[in-house]
Amino acid sequence: MPLRFALDPELTPELRQQLVTLWVDATNAGGAVGFVAPVTPEEVQPVAEATFAGVTDGPDRLLVGYEGRQPAAMLFFADNRFALKDHYCVLKRVIVHPDRQGHGYGMALMREAERLGREIGYEALHITVRDGHGLDRFYQRCGYKEVGRLPGALRVAAGDDRDEIMMWLPLS
Repeated sequence: MPLRFALDPELTPELRQQLVTLWVDATNAGGAVGFVAPVTPEEVQPVAEATFAGVTDGPDRLLVGYEGRQPAAMLFFADNRFALKDHYCVLKRVIVHPDRQGHGYGMALMREAERLGREIGYEALHITVRDGHGLDRFYQRCGYKEVGRLPGALRVAAGDDRDEIMMWLPLS
């Protein structure tokens, strides 16, 4: 079933709960989306609410991919909040539900983000990736190029520091 996308859907209490659940499920399946497993909804909720506030209060945007009525994928277009960087944005919390991975949803989500990025008027999209998960290879298949790396910038556990990979997709 193809995803149906919605840009900036109304963040109702029900949708907020569904997105927190999606975020928790992805993290607990090993996803690199801001936390290290295991996490609970109570741990994710404050970060999610702050992220949602960037959408409801502006200037960030939310893209949700629905399978039927259920969110199966999401990402945030995060504004840089700096005039010299207005020509691009950062994609954050790129998530596909672990049960839906391998169905092309990740590629569909990234293609829709690329399409919307152009429509919004961005000249490029930027994403950061936690090394050690092979995510950089996925984003390379989406057309992103590695443009930098911060060695050991992400401490996922004592003695387990990972590089933060910076990737870039020109839209022009």
